[in-house]
Amino acid sequence: MPKFAANLTMLFQEAEFMERFGLARRAGFQYVEYLFPYAWDARQLKQQLDQHALKQVLFNLPPGDWKAGERGIGCHPDRVGEFREGVAQAIEYAQMLEVRQINCLAGLRPDGINETRLRDTFQNNLNYAAEQCAQHQLTLLIEPINSRIDMPGFFLDTLDKAIEIQESLQLPNLKIQFDIYHMQIMHGDPDRRLRQHIDRIGHIQFADSPGRHEPGTGEIPFEYLFSLLDELNYQAWVSAEYIPKTDTSASLSWLQTFN
Repeated sequence: MPKFAANLTMLFQEAEFMERFGLARRAGFQYVEYLFPYAWDARQLKQQLDQHALKQVLFNLPPGDWKAGERGIGCHPDRVGEFREGVAQAIEYAQMLEVRQINCLAGLRPDGINETRLRDTFQNNLNYAAEQCAQHQLTLLIEPINSRIDMPGFFLDTLDKAIEIQESLQLPNLKIQFDIYHMQIMHGDPDRRLRQHIDRIGHIQFADSPGRHEPGTGEIPFEYLFSLLDELNYQAWVSAEYIPKTDTSASLSWLQTFN
């Protein structure tokens, strides 16, 4: 079965953030991720990882003002300087937390800017970020996020767009973060997409659809998909990034089933 990770932003919300590391370990996880580390001192986060024998596998570049509704600035032409500062900050955290991959959120389309300029900006930012990451042996990820339900207006909303950008840039350390939930909403047939593009994928996340809850609450055949990842010899992590339907403990029956 895959190497499962717990997304501590989504799971264990019954507890304060710093308590979630221990809860994840006690639930059976060896790996964790969360959206952003920047609100905490990296040494404090590393202490939690070491104390509970956990490995952190992912976080995102700074997204702009998340609380105000921003969802990344990768495609924003007027914020390239801020983006580059964020790359430096993320690399510093990655080194201290021993994380080997960072996800770049493309962001919502700003008003009044045409598609070509948005794409050029995003690709130029990815070139810069990938070059900086390569100097520290880090992988840069890009994630298609559905624009139908969760993030209307998100610039990078289909797998096809992500593949086009990946092929255009030809950066050896640029991979795709494949979220089964988002891809089910935008495309359907996540199994077919995984079979076709597994070599492009550096990280996988999941939630069931509809609802974005745990496996077994929606229509996605997770037993088949997790077995498929073994068949495809996928070696990286598969992260639970869902909203528990009731509470986290009750939502984790899938972990005992698939581990």
